[in-house]
Order: sequence, then structure tokens, then C-alpha cells
Amino acid sequence: MPMLLWLLLLILSEQMDYNGTRASVPKGDQGKTQKVAPKAVLLLDPPWSTAFKGEKVTLTCRGISHFPARRDMFWYRNEKLLKKQYNAIQITESGNYQCKTRESSLSDAVHVEFSYDSLILQASHPVFEGDNVTLRCQGKEDENAHEKVYYKDGKQLPNSYNLDFIIVNSVSRDNSKYHCTANYRILPMVSIKRTSKYLNIQVQELFLHPVLRVSSSVPIEGSPMTLICETQLSPQRPKVQLQFSFFRDSQTLGSGWSRSPKLQIPAMWTEDSGSYWCEAETVTDNIKKRSLTSQIRVQRVPVSNVNLQIQPTGGQLIEGENMVLICSVAQGSGTVTFSWHKEGRVRSLGRKTQRSLLAELHVLMVKESDAGRYYCAADNVHGPILSTLIQVTVRIPVSHPILTFRAPRVQALVGDLLELHCEALRGSPPILYRFYHEDVTLGNSSAPSGGGASFNLSLTAEHSGNYSCDADNGLGAQHSHGVSLRVTVPVSRPILTLRAPRAQAVVGDLLELHCESLRGSFPILYWFYHEDDTLGNSSAHSGGGASLNLSLTTEHSGNYSCEADNGLGAQRSEVVTFSVTGTSRNRTGLTTAGVTGLVLSILSLAAAAAALLHYARAQRKPGGLSATGTSSHSPSECQEPSSSRPSRIDLQEPTHSKPLAPVELEPMYSNVNPGDSNLIYSHIWSIQHTKGNSANCPTMHQEHKELTVLYSELKKKHPDDSAGEARSRGRAHEDDEENYENIPRVLLASDH
Repeated sequence: MPMLLWLLLLILSEQMDYNGTRASVPKGDQGKTQKVAPKAVLLLDPPWSTAFKGEKVTLTCRGISHFPARRDMFWYRNEKLLKKQYNAIQITESGNYQCKTRESSLSDAVHVEFSYDSLILQASHPVFEGDNVTLRCQGKEDENAHEKVYYKDGKQLPNSYNLDFIIVNSVSRDNSKYHCTANYRILPMVSIKRTSKYLNIQVQELFLHPVLRVSSSVPIEGSPMTLICETQLSPQRPKVQLQFSFFRDSQTLGSGWSRSPKLQIPAMWTEDSGSYWCEAETVTDNIKKRSLTSQIRVQRVPVSNVNLQIQPTGGQLIEGENMVLICSVAQGSGTVTFSWHKEGRVRSLGRKTQRSLLAELHVLMVKESDAGRYYCAADNVHGPILSTLIQVTVRIPVSHPILTFRAPRVQALVGDLLELHCEALRGSPPILYRFYHEDVTLGNSSAPSGGGASFNLSLTAEHSGNYSCDADNGLGAQHSHGVSLRVTVPVSRPILTLRAPRAQAVVGDLLELHCESLRGSFPILYWFYHEDDTLGNSSAHSGGGASLNLSLTTEHSGNYSCEADNGLGAQRSEVVTFSVTGTSRNRTGLTTAGVTGLVLSILSLAAAAAALLHYARAQRKPGGLSATGTSSHSPSECQEPSSSRPSRIDLQEPTHSKPLAPVELEPMYSNVNPGDSNLIYSHIWSIQHTKGNSANCPTMHQEHKELTVLYSELKKKHPDDSAGEARSRGRAHEDDEENYENIPRVLLASDH
């Protein structure tokens, strides 16, 4: 009898109406999770819940273990325990059958009907909520049954005419009634219509009705709370996916439907009191079930232990940073009003009312005036509670420093004492200054009370360049702009070097005068002197000195010197003595080779000289040479001697202190055994006839001079020369003559 009562209570509890009329979960059980053993599963073979009388149906019971021990099996028919302990049994009697094992709870009841009728409607088993079910209209003598029709609640199902079976989609536990009809032929032309009994499809629960579990039925205001929607899937449908939703007084909590059966509420407030429940729903088949309601009341706690914190930690701020004032309470619930204050200020800095145990006030871009002592207050209707005072200090980063030079004069010289002064106009002390020359550290100096700092240098030539400094008070270094310094170095005594093509210079050589001062700031102006007469000057903008070239004459012998000046005082070199030999190299070569050449060419010279004299007389005219004639004097000989130094003279046009006297008879060109293998000797003579003072400047008075130029040449004789070779040598001879520009052509002996 106690067992039957327990089964009755279990069935009644599962079939109660979930419209909110059921009592709330007891206070002692709301926070506890009761573990219920999974239900056993009862299976039919064949899988039809209705059979004809005389047929047999096999029942199989499955729990957690698919093959439980024999002594662990229990069978029930119409809530009566059967004396059978097998895993599977055969039945022939109608009734409600159940089973259980020691590891599982009692299975759902399955009604098996054994009918005496000739036409029955069969439904497949097991069927769960949302499943598709197969209905079969079966006759005892099925071969005579035809025109089968299926009905639900008295209405014919669509597309169900003359079918042996149909499939009903997504059934539910709605107590719908199904039946079928069929025509039986008793004679070839006579049929009788028969109707089956009504059938209630036994739809099993896919999952149990959910139960709402709460972490506390009387939470303290401001404390968190956890809601759990607890249910259980059928062991035969373990892969079904469910989603959950939580409600308070018909208002959805959280984000709505979720796969998680838990909802975490960060803080509960007095207005959160009310009726709570949850719902569980399948993701695909829209099978929804609702839990019972639970009443939750939230309690309020007064504020206590108010505390003020400042970020950055310690209240040490840098000007321009943001400050955060955090006011918190150790206890307190509900709506709390926070306010922030600075000592000595009447009005509050800010006020916030919120449901939280802490609040923040942001002070943007703090200034030096924001330094001081701060406190906060909190109140949740029971009166404000004050925090302790917190000191705030504001430090100022250094600004970009300014570097200045302090020297005894505008233009810094080697040996001067230079003071480098670096100063940041703003910044909290102490400030450390560093000084740099071309990014190389020179040294540092500290300013404990603020202001600037200095660094002294005794200047050398190497101190020219770019200087900078930086300032640092631990809040970030700042670099100054670069400042350039040029240290001017006076020139040292220059060295004059004479560069000639040979040890003993002769007339016609090119002499290079090179003057160089090894020390001194650029640019340097170099002056060149011959016997204290200025020859010229040249400016050097970089190292290496400067040079002046002279084409030597006999007058260029004497003492030479140079002078260097860069605006800080001129320095003169030592005197260098130089001599020029009057005989040129060509005439010396002629004397050396004259013995041999004279013997070989005396006869030819005599004939050539006669021809040349005759030609020269024929060409001479009273007006002298034409404008194409070339004088042996250089243009510089027409200038006046200069006793004073000129401001600037081109290096390519050196000046001379004295003009050179013209030569009446001067060899212009002489060569013995020149490069031409056919030429033994060649010579040019120039004879000038001057009138009045024109000799002092022949280039300016060419119309008052007469010039006779003689050209002679002695060539070898080639007996074997053919006519063609003679012509080619004549052409080569004409090409050689073109090398003597501005010389009147004379009749050569070889042309005869």
C-alpha cells in the first residue's frame, strides 16, 4: 500500500498545472540541488502499443546499465509489482506497464492494449514530445480491408485516404484522439465499413519540467545572486539541445534565451524584489516548459567605512595628467550618493548617485593649483559618512631649455673662455642639465632650486660645431634647439714652396709658387711677392693653400715670399731665393748637337738661307707685319709697375714689377733631330725693327715695327723614294708647317 501511494503522488506531481498556482519552493530547498536518478526506459517489440488478442508483446527495461543484474529488476502492471525479475518479459494482457532498476527511477507508464476488434489503430512506441509518430490501420483479416481513412479528433487527416499507414509530425501531449475506418468486402459487390477504437498516442516527456534554484531567497542589497533553471533530458534523447530564459514579474532578465541554464546577477537591489521563474525550450522543435515561481526579497544595508583612493597611486601627479578620485564603502546597499571635496573649498568637486559600492570622479589636466588635501562622503539615506584626508602633489615637467653662449667678444677666438648657459623656464626642481657638442656629452650641472646652469669651455679650434643641452627633473628630459659656434683660428706663418720642372730653372719654364698656412680658419687670402712687388693673390676656402704660376724669364730671378691673412692678422712667410738661367734648353741642345748637324747640313743651309732672304725682302712692307703677327712680349709687360697691393688679382694673370726689354734677334724655335725621322734639323729666327718708343709696348704699336721671320729645315735624302712616297712626305711637311701659327710661310728648299 505505501508503494502504490508513492507512485500516485509521483504521477500527480508530474501532471500538475504550471500556471503559477503552485506554491513556491521552500526556503530551505531553494539553494539546494536535489539529484534525481534518471528514469528507466520501457521498450516494446513489436513497437506497437495496440495488438490483437492472442498476440504477444515483449517488454524490455533499460536503466543506466543496459544489462542490469536479475535481482535489480522490478516490473509493475497497473501499479502492482509483478513477480518477474527478468530484463525482458512477454505479456498478453492489457494494462499500464512500468519498470525500474536499483540505479534508475520508475519509468513512464506504457499502456498496452490487446483488442478483440477486427480493425485496430496502432501507434509506434516510444514517442517523445516533438517526434513524428507512425499510425497504422490494421485489420485482423487485413487482406479484405480497403479504403482506409485516418481521423484526428473526428476530422479526417489530410492526404490519408486509402493508405496502410501515415506519419503525424511533431506530436505533443495534448490528449488528441485518433481513429481509422476501412471497408471490408463480404461479397464481390458488397462492402461493410468498420471503425477502430479511439487511440490516445502515448507521448513521453522529452525533458522534465524545470525547477528554479536561487543562491539566496533573501539576498542583501548590492550582493550578487545566481539563478539556475534545472531540468533533465530523457536518456533516450541525450543529444537534444535546450535553451533557457529567466523572468521577474513578467520581465525578461539578462539577454533573453541562452544555452546556459545559469544567470548571474552582479548585484541585487530593493526594487529587484519580486516573483521569479524560468523556462526551458528545445532549440529545434519549440517544446517549451515553465518552472514554478519563487518569491525573492532584497534587504538594504547602511553604508560604512568610506574610503578615498587617488590614481595615480600615492597622489603624486604630473601637470597635465588626469587624476581619478575613487570613493568606496565597505558595506552599504541600495542607491548611494557619493560626493568629493577639497579642503578649503566650499562647493563640492562633484556628486554621483548610483547603485554601487564605489564611484569615480575624473579631474582632467591637473594644474599646479590642484595640489592640496581631498576627501569624499557616501550616503544611502542613513546620513553621510566621510573618508579621511588624502594629500595630492602636482609636479611640473621641464619645458624645452634654451641654450645661450656667453663669450668675451662677438667672434669667438681660440683661447677665449666660453660659458654655455642652459635654462628651462618651467619645471619642478631639482633639474639636471646636460651639455652636448655634436651629440657628445661635455658634462652636466644640477640646479637644486630651479633656474639654469652653466658649463665653461676654454676654446680650441676643435670646439667649432653644434651645441645643445637637455633638462631633466625625472619627469621626462627635454632637448634644446641646436646652436652653432664657429671658433676662429688666426693663420700660422705660411710656407712658400717653389715648384719647377727641374733643379735649375731656365727661361721659358713654368714655375709654380705654392703658399700654405698649416693653421687658420678659412677663407684665407694668400698674396705672392717678388722683391716686395706684388705678383698676385688667391683665396683658399679649404685646406691645401694656394698657388701662382709664372712663365720664367731672366728677370724672374730674385727673392720670393708670400703672405696669409684670414682677417685676424696677416702672417708672412720666409724669403725664398730663386735664380733663372738665361740659356734655354733648345739652344743648349743646338750647341750640343751642332757639330754633327752642321757637318751634315751646311750646304743645304746656305741654299736655304739665300732663298729665305730673298723671300723676306719680297714680303717686307713699310707698314710692318699684319695683325696676324705674334709678338714675343706678353701682355703683362704693358702694365705699369705696382708698388701697392691690389685687392684681387687672377691666378692666371700674374703681374710683374718690371717690363721686359724686347730682343732684336731671338731664336723662336730650335730643334736638332726632331721627332720626324726624315727631319735632321729645323730652326726659326725672328728679326724685329722698331721705331721710336714702340719697343716698350709692341702689342700696342704693331704698326710701328717690322718683323722678319726665317724658317729653315734640313731633311734626309731618300734615293729609293718613289713618286708617291715623295708626295706623301710633302703632305706631312705641310701638316708640320701648320704647327707654327701666325708665321709667314717661306719657300722651303725641299719644295724646290
